[in-house]
Amino acid sequence: MTGSTAGRTDTATDRLHAWRAPAATRSNALPAGAWWLWALGLATAASRTTNPLLLGLLVGVAGYVVAARRTDAPWARSYGMFIRIGLFVIAVRLLFSVFLGSPIPGTHTLFTLPELPLPDWAKGVRNGGRVTAEQLVFALYDGAKLAALLICVGAANSLANPARLLKSLPGALYEAGVAVVVAMTFAPNMVADVLRLRTARRLRGRPTGGVRAVLQIGLPVLEGALERSVAVAASMDARGYGRTARVPAAVRHTTNVLTLGGLLGVCAGTYGLLAAEGAGYGMPLLVAGLAAAMAGLRLGGARSVRTRYRPDRWGVRAWLVAGSGAAVAAAMIWAGNADPAALHPGVVPLTAPVLPLWPAAAVLLGLLPAVVAPVPPSPTGFQEQV
Repeated sequence: MTGSTAGRTDTATDRLHAWRAPAATRSNALPAGAWWLWALGLATAASRTTNPLLLGLLVGVAGYVVAARRTDAPWARSYGMFIRIGLFVIAVRLLFSVFLGSPIPGTHTLFTLPELPLPDWAKGVRNGGRVTAEQLVFALYDGAKLAALLICVGAANSLANPARLLKSLPGALYEAGVAVVVAMTFAPNMVADVLRLRTARRLRGRPTGGVRAVLQIGLPVLEGALERSVAVAASMDARGYGRTARVPAAVRHTTNVLTLGGLLGVCAGTYGLLAAEGAGYGMPLLVAGLAAAMAGLRLGGARSVRTRYRPDRWGVRAWLVAGSGAAVAAAMIWAGNADPAALHPGVVPLTAPVLPLWPAAAVLLGLLPAVVAPVPPSPTGFQEQV
């Protein structure tokens, strides 16, 4: 009896060790597409609510996963920059509301600014005037939604290797993908140059903050980041990236029509799903657009003569990471249809936002990558290669 119990315990322990996140290596690293699907799911959830508690929870989930699973690569250091951009967006949205007014009526006047008289053709627009608490809260909610969306996209930039994402692109999008990867490497290289120059100035006893320091290191930072991006483009061109094969004109025209028509259908279907009056045609149009776009990409792939060296494999962990983001987005969309008041707290009259239970629990599903994704190595033990 004791031996049987010990055997069952050992089996359960082995299963637990099997599901425990392994150390990340070049062979088991998650595909970049999985991280992007997870982040886009969180961004979709952020676009469906203005509740600051849910938005803060989404930002916290994205930040925790980034802190737990990012590497020491240059692109992994860009998450802090996206947080600063989000805070800047909120500040700009509040300033626009204060100086340009808001259509939101309010009764709680905070202060009154001198109002600039405008001509008759600018009716409905004002500059200055009465500033109410309701309009500032509305601007804060609106800016927080956009900031949370940007921060979720920044999480994907910090976790996904842009070179691995390039390998996963279809052949029809490979030429555009090279340009996108070069553009995406500019911001991480700029962040790395800023950190390097600030460290050098600190070691020399020079100030690292203030307007004067920014003006002194601004030009070298931009020049260094641009040179690295151009070097990446040159290395890709030297390796034959973007090389195409000859295809018949009919196949080329059919590919363009299917791809362009499919992308237009995806845009129209997505708009239909987001708009309240487009629920009937949104899903069919989105499915038809996706089918046409996939067919166009499939035909366009025949033009590419490149091969893939060690292509990324989508294992169980990759599907769990991508599925967790999709689950968060689906749950938030369902919650918005079932109880829209909980996801959009009232402004007129002012009411305190309440954290809805089920949407908050669904957002916590986004923490799954921090458990199942491979653990990145320590900065001193391993340096990730592109």
